[in-house]
Formats: sequence, C-alpha cells, structure tokens
Amino acid sequence: MKEKILKTLNEQMNAEYYSAYLYLSMSAYADRTGFKGAAHWLLRQAHEEREHAGKVFKFILERGETPVFKDIEATPPEYGSLEDVFKKVASHEHHVTDLINAAASAALDQRDHAAYSFFQWFVDEQMEEVSIANDILGKFTAAGNNPGILLSLDAVLGQR
Repeated sequence: MKEKILKTLNEQMNAEYYSAYLYLSMSAYADRTGFKGAAHWLLRQAHEEREHAGKVFKFILERGETPVFKDIEATPPEYGSLEDVFKKVASHEHHVTDLINAAASAALDQRDHAAYSFFQWFVDEQMEEVSIANDILGKFTAAGNNPGILLSLDAVLGQR
C-alpha cells in the first residue's frame, strides 16, 4: 500500500476514535443535566464511532499494514446547553464528512481502488450521519427553551 493511503487510513482511524471520545463527553454532559434520552443517543453514537474505527483498523490489517495509534485530543467536559451539544454534533459530522471525502479522493488519486471502495461505505454512512444530526439540531432549535418540548425530544432520543 502506498504510504499516503496508509497515512490517510491511520488518520481516519484515529479521527473515528476521537469522535467516540467526543460523543462520550457529550453523553456525560447530557446525563449530568438530566437529559437521559440524549445521553443514551450520544452513548450509542460513541459506540458506532468505535465500530467505524474498528472497521478502519481491520482494513489496515487486511492490507498487511500496521495501525498507528496517536494520542487522542481531550474533549470538552462542558457544553452550554443540549442544543449546543447538537450544534457541535452537526458541526463534527460535517467535519468528518470532509475527512472522508478527502480520504476517498486520495485513494482515487493514488489509484488504490480497494481503499477507494472501502471509503465509499464511509461516504454513504456520512450522508446519513449528517442528515440525522441536522434533523435533531433542527428540532432543538425549534423547541427553543420550551421545557415540555425538550423533554419530549429527550424521550424520543432515548428510543434509539
């Protein structure tokens, strides 16, 4: 495998682990502020991000290479509100989409069709992730500070 692709894969694996940490941090905040449904949703999201990291890890190994783990940046322990959390969720998912698109482009540029095919799964997954994050954020924005609507939204998130 070309060094550029291996570097891209390792960067993506580490980014997915950071995403898991970020969502765990957000889940802890939601739990502490009494939004158990949102805490559950974010915990499930963290689990999904770890699965994504594991998928990249396995692909690196299948290609006969060695995964390289880097220090994971600290995540924020506090957020301004639950709406703020989901603003950051949406922003983060857009950022991850940019990373995935760059990785897929690099694979295509390097004519590594196996890596390009691999990244296509992530491209499709990110379309779904961004759509869901934007939808939830829109609901929080519409709810404003209405406690009844926020509690109803929290209950819906807990059904994930």
